[in-house]
Amino acid sequence: MRGSWLGVAVAANLGTLALFKYANFAIANVNTLAPILALAPLAVATIPLPLGISFFTFHAISYVVDVHKRNASAQRRLPDFALYILLFPQLIAGPIIRWRDIAAQIPERETRIADIAWGIRRFVLGLGKKVLIANTLGRTADAIFGLPAAELTTPLAWVGLACYTLQIYFDFSGYSDMAIGIGRMFGFRFPENFNYPYVSDSVQGFWRRWHISLSTWFRDYLYVPLGGSRTSPMRVFMKAGA
Repeated sequence: MRGSWLGVAVAANLGTLALFKYANFAIANVNTLAPILALAPLAVATIPLPLGISFFTFHAISYVVDVHKRNASAQRRLPDFALYILLFPQLIAGPIIRWRDIAAQIPERETRIADIAWGIRRFVLGLGKKVLIANTLGRTADAIFGLPAAELTTPLAWVGLACYTLQIYFDFSGYSDMAIGIGRMFGFRFPENFNYPYVSDSVQGFWRRWHISLSTWFRDYLYVPLGGSRTSPMRVFMKAGA
């Protein structure tokens, strides 16, 4: 019975995510095909996409799975549960916070001067990455990729690619640094999300260092429960489809 309720909770969260993210796309495609199939188009209002819906979903699934596996206790106080789900610093770009990692911090966290100072430094570091480095590199990459094909030389294309690659890293990691810093100011200790991914010597090592909270979330809540390396890839895909 516990497993059935877990399945219902996970399915409800994923269904909600799919509704908000893909309903408009599906309706638009149906309406495109409607004249060809001699059908009336669907007159459905555009569904607005809530800010941070993916992170809300990841948080909720983490909560029900951690409680189900008894990795953490269920939260009996609605305000504390809402604080976890709606924890604002990292809702836009991460890191993804698991219930078992933060359950004990919600009722017992302390905000010390040292933590506030550390959080401010980390926030400023992330802001510098975003504004001074990522935005500058982004303008350069946009200018290069906006050139006519006849004017785009091979060395210039490589410069644009390098700028774009670094822009993504400093943009994303900058947001994560700002989120970690704001969290520390409020007494929360969020996990690190990037660990110098571009110094990796393999693709596998790169993904272990890039958006760490997301890759480990998929590993622990999707890949391992579906069998992981203990079963064939086809069986994993079949389980995921089921």
